[in-house]
This record gives sequence, C-alpha cells and structure tokens, in this order.
Amino acid sequence: MTATVEDGAALEPEYDEAAIRFLGVLWGEGYLSPGGPAEVDRVLSGVALQGRHVLDFGCGAGGITLHIARTYAPAEIVGYDVEQPVIDRARAAAIAAGFSSVAHFVSSPPGRLPFDDGQFDVIFSKDAMIHVRDKEALFSELFRVLKPGGVFAASDWLIAHDGEPSPEMKDYIAAEGLSFGMASSRRYLRAMAAAGFVDGAVESRNAWYRDVAREELARLKGPLYAAAVAAVGEAHVEKNIRTWTAMQKVLDSGEHCPTHLRGSKPAAGVSP
Repeated sequence: MTATVEDGAALEPEYDEAAIRFLGVLWGEGYLSPGGPAEVDRVLSGVALQGRHVLDFGCGAGGITLHIARTYAPAEIVGYDVEQPVIDRARAAAIAAGFSSVAHFVSSPPGRLPFDDGQFDVIFSKDAMIHVRDKEALFSELFRVLKPGGVFAASDWLIAHDGEPSPEMKDYIAAEGLSFGMASSRRYLRAMAAAGFVDGAVESRNAWYRDVAREELARLKGPLYAAAVAAVGEAHVEKNIRTWTAMQKVLDSGEHCPTHLRGSKPAAGVSP
C-alpha cells in the first residue's frame, strides 16, 4: 500500500504488524483500506477479469487480491507492494486460502516496477497511490506494464484542490503519520492523459466515506474498542481515534475526497 517511485516512498515499513492487526479489526482481515469487498466490486464494475492477467498495485496484506482471485477467476493476479511485512502476510494468506497458484505477490525497492512492458490486461489499485508523490512517474509506469487495450480501475484518497492544504487537512495528515502525497482529481487526470491513458474518468466517493468513517469512529469508541485494544494496545487505539476524529473534519468539509478512477490504454494501432 505504498509507493513505487523514490519521491513518495518510505524507507522503513509504514504498515507494521500493529497497523495490519488494527486495520484488520476495523476493516477485515487483510484489508488496509475501507469498504471491504463491496467497495472493491464497485471499483471493478464492468471490468472483465475472468482469464485475464491482473496487477493489484499496492496490494498491502492481500485481502483484496484474494477477494479478486476468489470472485473474478483471473488467470493470474499479482499483488505488488514495496513493503515486505505486508507481502509476507499476503503470501501466507494465499497459501492458507488455497490460492497460491493464482495469486502471486511481489515486493521490490521503490523505482521502476519489476514487470515487463504490456504484462497485464487489467491494473487495479485500492487507496495506495496516495503514497506516491510523483503522479506523473506513477502513471507512466502503470501505462508501461499495461497491455494495449488494457483497463486501469482504481480508488485513491484525493484532495479537493491543488493549493495549500487547509490547517485541518495538515492536522489530519500529521495524525496519520504516513507518507501521503495527496493530489486533486484534475492532477490525476492530467497525469493519466500525459502517460497515454484515454477515457479518463473520476467519481467522488466523499459522501459515501464521510458517513462510513463516522460509523467507524463510533465503533472504535464503542463495540470495537476492546477487540482493538486486545489486538494492538490502548495507546495505538487512542492514536487512531484521534486520527479518525481529524479525518472526519476534512471529510465533512469535502477537502478529503476518496475517488474512483478509470482509464484505458489504446489498443495496438489506435492513436490516443
């Protein structure tokens, strides 16, 4: 769930065992982003995956990768992340679930993606591109490894504007303590187009997650509190309650914009 290019990557893992356990309590085992299978299915709506070669960019602990393998019958799905702890978790989960022949997991240092040109029919990503500051370099790499005629379908955490973040947004980013490189939908679409993607489209999911995050915060303070403390300790849970409180402010203001993105690579012989 982290970066592929040097500009946005953390040298040390940001998603350690405590973070993985905490988010598993909140979002489900193996999930490092919200919405569960239903939100993954919404991102992939209308995308043909059966028998295809799929890249899950920023796969985290592999919960989403395994959901795609189980539900959509791809020929192969490769989960990629720069953080080894989550890749280790994902590989173990694939073996336990009996999907290690379909779901493969790859880790590499930040930089050029360790894949051939045109290797994948579909590229999926769920709330991972936020960790890459250089969106232009990111989309250039994603375009390179996508086959002509291939589809890009993703979700990411965007900011509503290209200017200086508000004090509330700065407070939220500081509370997260992660390598966030937030950008607007306008910049994402420009970066996609510059890389060569066509039919770029975005759909804001702010209204959905604004309500979901409020429910998550209430659950953290109430029925999930004891389970979360048992998993990671009281200090970690209290830190995340403060983070969710800060996040709610920028969701309510509209500055924090979870967004779905879609694009495609022109078929061979077709000019963009």
